[in-house]
Amino acid sequence: MQSYHEQLDGVFPSVCSLDCPDMCSLHVHKEGGRITKVAGNPNHPVTQGAICNKVRHMTARLYDPNRLTQPLKRVGAKGDGSFVPITWEQAITEIAGRWQELIAEHGAESILPYSFYGNMGLLSAEGVDRRFFHALGTSQLDRTICSVAGTVGYTYTMGGAYGINPEDTAQSKLIIMWGCNAVSTNMHQVLFAEKARKNGAKIVVIDVHKNQTGRWADWFIPVLPGTDTALALGIMHVLFAEQLVDEAFLRDYTVGYDELQEHVKAYDPATVAAITGVPADDIVKLARLYGETTPSFIRIGNGPQHHDNGGMFVRTIACLPALTGQWQYTGGGAIKSNSAYNALNARAVERRDLLRKKVRTINMNQLGEALTELDTPIHSMFVYNSNPVVVAPDNNRVKQGLAREDLFTVVHDLFLTETARYADIVLPATSSYENLDLYTSYWQHAIALQQSVIPPYGESKSNADVFRLLAKALGLTEPALYESDEEIIRQALDYPANPYLAGITYERLLEETVVSLTITDRPLPPGRLRTPSGKIELRSKRMERDGYPALPTYVPIAEPDTYPLLFIPAPNHNFLNSTFSNNEKHAILEKTPRLYMNEADAAERGIANGDKVRVYNDRGDCVLTAAVGDTVLSGVTVTQGLWAEAEGEARLANALTPDRLADMGGGAVFFSTRVEVERI
Repeated sequence: MQSYHEQLDGVFPSVCSLDCPDMCSLHVHKEGGRITKVAGNPNHPVTQGAICNKVRHMTARLYDPNRLTQPLKRVGAKGDGSFVPITWEQAITEIAGRWQELIAEHGAESILPYSFYGNMGLLSAEGVDRRFFHALGTSQLDRTICSVAGTVGYTYTMGGAYGINPEDTAQSKLIIMWGCNAVSTNMHQVLFAEKARKNGAKIVVIDVHKNQTGRWADWFIPVLPGTDTALALGIMHVLFAEQLVDEAFLRDYTVGYDELQEHVKAYDPATVAAITGVPADDIVKLARLYGETTPSFIRIGNGPQHHDNGGMFVRTIACLPALTGQWQYTGGGAIKSNSAYNALNARAVERRDLLRKKVRTINMNQLGEALTELDTPIHSMFVYNSNPVVVAPDNNRVKQGLAREDLFTVVHDLFLTETARYADIVLPATSSYENLDLYTSYWQHAIALQQSVIPPYGESKSNADVFRLLAKALGLTEPALYESDEEIIRQALDYPANPYLAGITYERLLEETVVSLTITDRPLPPGRLRTPSGKIELRSKRMERDGYPALPTYVPIAEPDTYPLLFIPAPNHNFLNSTFSNNEKHAILEKTPRLYMNEADAAERGIANGDKVRVYNDRGDCVLTAAVGDTVLSGVTVTQGLWAEAEGEARLANALTPDRLADMGGGAVFFSTRVEVERI
């Protein structure tokens, strides 16, 4: 039987590769060997045929006339985008030759890989690439730009990335979307919430901006950025004070509840209102609603963890379902991430054992500092699955580093991105529809296999194939560097330590594409958690040993108040980080980069709705269009989406953001930013 990519016409199973919780099951339509339509799979029990605009218009990205088709070599100045075509043989030979020279002169640590999850596939994001850079002995990258602060915080309380089954949230009676613009970033959670709403559920959204999810809610509660921990503690104060807690559950399944009860007395509604901007009466109303409604569910979003205090926020909010015993009810509890259910054999896939000596690790959030200030410099970067000029904080310093003439940079991507314009060699990358790969969701309980649906576009190659070519050119002999995609997928699935993978084989995935996990027990109450005590840790001795307060505690953000307005670069509806921002179809759908401002702040600065404004601080500036209204509190500004650079107009939001690290895990603090705004 012909493989999918060899068949010219038909409808073929596929899976969405985007860094999104939903991991949609897809049907790809082909005519004459070309994808003509990407649709949802109506038979999938979770995604049910519904897909977002980003995927619905995927063909515009796949066949964008600006997509790269062959390797390129820089001939102009770094950043100006002047390149000439070369062959793959020339590209690989030059990269290998330059690296051999650098290794001989400066050691392998002078080379730095830089990547994230522009493609969520196992092989694309963490397979042969990890093996290759381990075997070569390069500097290692701490990939902390997204969710690590919250993951660490949640784990202190709950022992791991385990939440309730999203399908159960259709039975919830109260749904709180906290810092989660789910309409734009987790649409199938919205579909389950709509089912719950039809059965009488109330939907509350807590956020810094009345975005699409805020407008969809029954009750929108605006909160000042970085103060969510205080709001959660204020809710706890009311729950204890009004005896709305489940004492039996607290006694049987938690540790430290009596100490927490005493601790939150300091977070009375008036005190918390002054910190958060949420009126005291609303704090009491929200706490009573939460304490009196069962089952209640909290969807913990990515947003609030992108603050200096982001880990503590997630650690704190993870305590709330325990106070009212929600984990014992179907539809009750929380989801921050469900990635632990889908855990694969990372040790077998990444082969850290190939890294035979201790090397330095560089936090990806501090790339600008690493490229400009290290005593032992980075002399080469290999960038893939990421666009750091747009996504990394303090990106003016990132550009300064990439502009170094002594930095040899290689970028592997589908497009000549802002980062690729600084590269010495640019390599064309395949899309997920051109690769064999394995996908797991960090929201639903499922795992999926992507078979290639179309041949590689032009001369594009997958990440795995590029690293195999480089390994050969460099004379690396480790057999693990040359194992096939199928072999690595089989190794990933062979993981007896994760009982939820039971019965999921490569052959079964070939036949079914998407397979649900086998979950006969759950690592949540009344089961034993993976915390030191086996219970929900409202008070954590482990945190105390690690230098944190043992009890949930509000700590303000660290950004100096040199500038008066808080600035939040949030996601938008039609991009995913920088992905799609350079595609005309998606940019037209999103229209224009805006700055949402409160009416009072705009009036004070003589700014009217629709004015062009300059947003600035000591790190840099960007130009946006003012959207004046009441969608944000006074003192708050919000922009949506990481837009591609425009000719002659600075609009990179991360020119403004700090590269400080969050309180936990080395996470990013994009949202702990202060700015001033002026009318142009």
